[in-house]
Amino acid sequence: MDGTKRTNIKIGSQVKVVQKPHQRTGELTEGVVARLLTKSKTHPHGIKVMLDDGIVGRVKEVIE
Repeated sequence: MDGTKRTNIKIGSQVKVVQKPHQRTGELTEGVVARLLTKSKTHPHGIKVMLDDGIVGRVKEVIE
């Protein structure tokens, strides 16, 4: 599912995010959403979230 729409992402969702230092390489980190940090309905680069382990990144893919 698309990570650019806030409605696709819920707290507890399994997602793949790209962290700020990995934007050039596109390296993805998988985790569970703890907080939604982007307030707008959409964002062209992905909704910013905090994962349950404290990692912050933009959602590229929603798994569950």
